Amino acid sequence: MAGTESESEHFDSDDTENGEPQRSLFDDMEAIIEDGRTYLDAEIQYQKTRAAFVADRAKDAAIFAAIGGALALLALVALTVGLVIALAPHLTAWGAVAAVTGSWALLAAFFIRMAARRWQRLLGAFLERKEGDE
Repeated sequence: MAGTESESEHFDSDDTENGEPQRSLFDDMEAIIEDGRTYLDAEIQYQKTRAAFVADRAKDAAIFAAIGGALALLALVALTVGLVIALAPHLTAWGAVAAVTGSWALLAAFFIRMAARRWQRLLGAFLERKEGDE
């Protein structure tokens, strides 16, 4: 029983072996909460920095995409004019304009239809998932 007395004295004592007072559960909880706040503040700062970096890079990408798109449009206009000029001796001027315009309209319809199909598949995937979750 002598061992139990020394153990109970050890737990009842306010001092540790080093002579420093023991921390209470309340102190530990305060420290955990403070550490959590510090971590949360650091994480928020990190995410803000990350978002600013992504926004800056996305802005640059959008500018380059706009410039590339404008140049591609100019190239298509030049191609269209060149096709009309090249086909005019064979189909007359109006026939060449109609042939080139019709070709571009068919290509546009094809790509719009492909985009609509992909959009429907995307919506279908979300709707199936939503119905399956319920």
